[in-house]
Amino acid sequence: MKSLAHRILTRITQRVFVFTLLWIGFVCAISFMETPLKFQAPSLTLPVALEIGHLVFHALNALEIGYASAIAAITLLNDWPRRIRALTLLIALLLATQTILLYTVLDARTLAIIHGLEVPERSFHPYYIALEGVKLVLLLYLACLQLEEYDARVRKTAQDALETA
Repeated sequence: MKSLAHRILTRITQRVFVFTLLWIGFVCAISFMETPLKFQAPSLTLPVALEIGHLVFHALNALEIGYASAIAAITLLNDWPRRIRALTLLIALLLATQTILLYTVLDARTLAIIHGLEVPERSFHPYYIALEGVKLVLLLYLACLQLEEYDARVRKTAQDALETA
């Protein structure tokens, strides 16, 4: 009889798509809903909106790193198809690029505006938005692949059970 911890770990491993779907939900809610709506609030000044965004996006980034780490660990350390592992690594690389390169530049600009400093007109926000869109599409594709794999495994388990009965 397998231990409770082993059974829980097995179920989490089989249902890794739950982490991916949660990640998709956070990205959609924050990047594509909360952020644009925040800038439509007439009484919210730009520095205050940026300060809120700074806090929210750092929290989202920490959450994304956690999801990426969990999904990568599950898919790389277990028997998942190569295309799922490769896509997981691609998404993690995209997240690392956003975190290391874009957040550094965007944070400096955001903090300068919050503190009332003049900043050049050039912004990297369009690049961030584009990468966020690409990441969302890749996450949706990853979730589809994970769900297909989960369904295939469930069907195989059921077929194996029928054959041994």
